[in-house]
Amino acid sequence: MKSQVRGGTRWKRFAVVMVPSVAATAAIGVGLAQGALAASFSISGQEFKVKANSLVGSNFVQYGSVDAGKDLEGKDFAAPVAVSGFSEAWITNMCQSVVTPKVPFVGDVTLRLEAGTGKDKVYAKGIYLDVSELKADAEFTNIDIGVAAGQLNAGPDGKPVPGKPGIQPNTKANPYGFGQRAEQATLNNVEQKAWATTAGTFKLPDLHLSLHRGTAKECYKD
Repeated sequence: MKSQVRGGTRWKRFAVVMVPSVAATAAIGVGLAQGALAASFSISGQEFKVKANSLVGSNFVQYGSVDAGKDLEGKDFAAPVAVSGFSEAWITNMCQSVVTPKVPFVGDVTLRLEAGTGKDKVYAKGIYLDVSELKADAEFTNIDIGVAAGQLNAGPDGKPVPGKPGIQPNTKANPYGFGQRAEQATLNNVEQKAWATTAGTFKLPDLHLSLHRGTAKECYKD
C-alpha cells in the first residue's frame, strides 16, 4: 500500500508530521500527552531548519513526544515533537540553517550547512529526527497507522526485529502510545523545522559550513 500527502504541519494546530489521515492527527496528540523526553540530551533553545530535494528512508517509524531544554535566556522550556526514525536514509542536496539572534555588536547570525550537493548523497544510519513542522511531497510503502509505540519494531510474533528502529534508545516514551511505521518513506521538496537529530552514522559529502550576518541565508523562509 502506498500513501501520498502534500502539505504543511504546525504544532500550534497540534497536527502530526507526515501522517495521511485526520484520525492519526488526533491520535498523535494522545501520544504526546503520554510520552516523555524524546532526545537523550537537553536540547538547545534554537530550532533549526532543514531543506532537501529528497529524502528516501527505509523502516520508517514515528511517535509523538516532548523535548526539553533551556532557551537562550537559560529558562526551562519544552517543545512537542514528532519523532521520526529510519534504519537508513539517503538525502539529496541538504541544507541546514540556524539563526542566533542579537549577537552583541553583530546582530543576527545565520549558521548554514550544505552537503550532498554533488554526485554523492548524504547518508544516515539509525537516524531519529525530532520534528516540529514539515512540508513535503511524501509517499509511504506498506504503512501501518495506529501501532503501539512499543511495537514499532516488532515482527508478527511480537518480538523486536534486528535492524528495525523502535522507540529511540536511552529515552522514555509510553510503549502503549500512538505510533506508525512503513517499509519505506520517500519525501521530495522537503522543508522541515526540528529541535534535534541523532544518528549512529551521518556521512556528509561536499560539506560546506558558513556564517552570515542577518537571516537572508536561511535555507528557506517561512
